[in-house]
Amino acid sequence: MKLFEDFRIKFEKPNWSSNPELGLIDTILELHPHLILLLAEDITRGQKPSNFGRKDTPSVEQIVRAAIYKEMRGLDYRELEFHQADSRVCALFIKVDELRPYSFQMYQKYISQIRPENLQKLLMELNRIAIKEGIEDVESIRQDSTVVETNIHHPTNNSILWDCIKEAYRLLAHLSREVEGLSYMDYTRQAKRNHFKINVTKGDKRKVLFHSQLILYVKTINQVSNVVKKKYAFSLATMALAGLLEKHLGVMRQVYDMVYIKEIKGEKVPNESKIFSIYEQHTDIIVKGAREVKFGHKVDLSSGKSNLILHCQVLRGNPSDSGLFAPAVDAIVENYGTVPRDCATDGGYGSLANQAHAIEKGITNIVFNKIVGSLNNIASSKNMETRLKKWRSGMEAVISNLKRGYNLARCTWEGWEHFVAKVLWSVIAYNIRIMTAHVVRLI
Repeated sequence: MKLFEDFRIKFEKPNWSSNPELGLIDTILELHPHLILLLAEDITRGQKPSNFGRKDTPSVEQIVRAAIYKEMRGLDYRELEFHQADSRVCALFIKVDELRPYSFQMYQKYISQIRPENLQKLLMELNRIAIKEGIEDVESIRQDSTVVETNIHHPTNNSILWDCIKEAYRLLAHLSREVEGLSYMDYTRQAKRNHFKINVTKGDKRKVLFHSQLILYVKTINQVSNVVKKKYAFSLATMALAGLLEKHLGVMRQVYDMVYIKEIKGEKVPNESKIFSIYEQHTDIIVKGAREVKFGHKVDLSSGKSNLILHCQVLRGNPSDSGLFAPAVDAIVENYGTVPRDCATDGGYGSLANQAHAIEKGITNIVFNKIVGSLNNIASSKNMETRLKKWRSGMEAVISNLKRGYNLARCTWEGWEHFVAKVLWSVIAYNIRIMTAHVVRLI
């Protein structure tokens, strides 16, 4: 096969023999240039092409290669900039002039523009190449979910109140430097004192302190509201800050309702009405059984025999695993044009409806790790059922490899779209490593 032959030739060169993962993806990108075009629209969004002047902007190919190199090496953007000059392999892979490396701001600007839906397409195309080359056959699939945390501190009503007050006066301070004569009362010192007292207080006294903090909180809301009503439009900076204050005002009002209902009235607040972070407002609360509560997003993963991740979905809320089985099976059949013979999942995915759906799709062996009630596993033999159960447990190792190897236990990228993009970039980098292991074994 051409991929194996081209990689074999490249593997003999010193630069690539010690970096087989980069050598393989370099070969794939050269043989399949359409992979780069999948992300071209996102990278060039907002740009006006020009044939004049010096070309100080990286090409689409350089941006894609830099993003892949960054994820394969587990770098941040500043480290990526340093590697351009420090690593010959990096400069060779990204195809950048060692004497004129690009800044980390440049890479961050363009890589952050790549949308999750196009990264999904890139992931599917790489998997199709792996299937065509015989690395994966989609004959058996296994499924499990995990939680990727957002980059927030542990949320409490007290800490979220304090965060809101801090953020409000931070924005007001910035605006006061732009607008002459802007005045306001700063309550941060009193609010900070209350914040610390609440942390070390229990019982009825805590309710009194929360009442005192909410009084300061309402005063802060009034300060922000008075500034927002004035509609500053002296410059782009003042307009931007006023817009941020107006947006923050809505968040503050929602936080006030949440804290008042819980801490003053003593009533429960439904999860859909809660805010767990004013900075990462997309954060969900995830409770899996009796285990520790986590704050982030559930990620549903499916892999094949080769350990390649064939399907990845980042979910909003905390949906039950049983509702994730059918969409994953449908997506795999649709994306790869093959109906798996076997499927094995954790017990949480087990249900009669899911079993019926798998039978309807044409899957022969349907095994859930734990079965309850009238549900029975369907397998050609008891031996096959046992083997599939054991094989399914290997999905835990796939998830551990993905999270530990690519810093995915906690996502530091900001915002919902960037969160999903980071998960997909990590999955793509992981799949490249798995493909490399199979190809090197065949050389």
